[in-house]
Amino acid sequence: MDQKSKMDILSKMDIFEAELSELPQVHLPLIHRFTPGMYVREIFMPAGCFVTTRTHKTEHPYVVLSGVAEIIDEKGNSEIVSAGHIGITKPGTRRVLKIHKDCRWLTFHATEATDPDEIAEEITESTNPLLRKSFQQICFERRQTLPD
Repeated sequence: MDQKSKMDILSKMDIFEAELSELPQVHLPLIHRFTPGMYVREIFMPAGCFVTTRTHKTEHPYVVLSGVAEIIDEKGNSEIVSAGHIGITKPGTRRVLKIHKDCRWLTFHATEATDPDEIAEEITESTNPLLRKSFQQICFERRQTLPD
């Protein structure tokens, strides 16, 4: 894929994400688990929602524990994944997820940090210039944690 095509896809992702940010937001409960040198993040995403990711800085595995989701990545590739799927996220990855069936998704990150907000800054970055500056803060404030 040439650089122009990739930029066109990323621009479309920016526009889509900015438009989504203006709609009522769905709470996506999280569970944070830590072992020495490892952070495991579990997110629940209900059927019918769209989820956009920040741009990933690190390579790490992920597992779809339950449900079905369509993934569209920063290259324009589309893939349907379901429970039992194991994948590897590469640096530079950015995704839009369309959740077809309630989905539980795990990611695994090598880090010594234990603060989820600090880890989010360590492993991802917001690259969308169209998002309101307050949007990321609002998302962090509205997060809910699932009981262990």
